[in-house]
Amino acid sequence: MSHYEVHIDNTGEAYGCADTRTLLEGMEALARRGIPVGCRGGGCGVCKVRIETGTVRTEKMSRAHVSVAEQAAGYVLACRAYPQSDLRLCAVEKMARCIERSHARSFLDAARAAQRSTTS
Repeated sequence: MSHYEVHIDNTGEAYGCADTRTLLEGMEALARRGIPVGCRGGGCGVCKVRIETGTVRTEKMSRAHVSVAEQAAGYVLACRAYPQSDLRLCAVEKMARCIERSHARSFLDAARAAQRSTTS
């Protein structure tokens, strides 16, 4: 079993992911809200990402959500993709909206907490 570093361009976050876990399982290990989880079987398209650099091994995905041309351009469903190297990915569509909104909220919550601690 190998472990790889996965960077999410949308948020600047990174996580470790074993080659035996899907990219979605690795994202979930970040243990924060905003990671959209749908069917986990490649059929709903909620977890669509684009691999910017690196390689993945994929299992069967719904062609309604990732066409052959899109897959050739680096699009995969995170629930059906396993890292084969260090990766840089960009969440797209529903996944992007969810994680970017959640990341912004987390950033604001941290800033408010820091402000409260300095004014106390």
